[in-house]
Amino acid sequence: MADSETKRLSRLVAIQTLLQSKQLTTATELASRFSVSVRTIYRDMKTLESAGVPILTVEGRGYALVEGYRLPPVSFTQAEANALITVEHLIQAHQDTSLVQAYAQALTKLRAVLRQPTQQKADFLASRMKVYTHTQPKSGHLATLQNALTAFLRVRIEYRAASGELSNRTLEPFALLLSTQENWLLVGWCGLRGAYRIFRLDRIEQLTVLTETFTPHPLTLKQYFETLGEIK
Repeated sequence: MADSETKRLSRLVAIQTLLQSKQLTTATELASRFSVSVRTIYRDMKTLESAGVPILTVEGRGYALVEGYRLPPVSFTQAEANALITVEHLIQAHQDTSLVQAYAQALTKLRAVLRQPTQQKADFLASRMKVYTHTQPKSGHLATLQNALTAFLRVRIEYRAASGELSNRTLEPFALLLSTQENWLLVGWCGLRGAYRIFRLDRIEQLTVLTETFTPHPLTLKQYFETLGEIK
């Protein structure tokens, strides 16, 4: 399947989910959210309607799903829904922009299928919470590295050490850690050193996921900590 068609199908699913999570959404809002033209959104709406999704067009106000059309509700307890909202606020203050974006997209989908009373209370809680932090996002690599780690794909990084020295490394991702200084750390088998090394994500200046796979390391994280790598 062509990459453009894959993106379109993904957008169609996301639009349907978004319509279910909001009462009204305009074509302009959707175009901005998905970085496409308003004309493309018009075509997407016609495609969804042709597929049987009952979309209601409110002249001058936007689109909505016909009342009563919903995906089966997820049976989260109120405490579970509140926990998700709390994590959302912690994530928004996090150091990695990719994690913030991924969690926001996931939570939008979850909110869309919450039972109405639970959703209303969760939304109210969200309006009454705020996490204060003096830190700013320091990287955008976490989500990419998570995918590489679970797919056993080698990565190439351009890394600036604390001394200022810039080096290129090819790594086999092994683990991701959050330090007490709130920096995400990548533990990887370094081909240059022939050993496990730790790299701060905010010092990775360029990251490329390679198509080369590697054999999963038999070492457990507990065993790794018993031998302790060093931070570079």
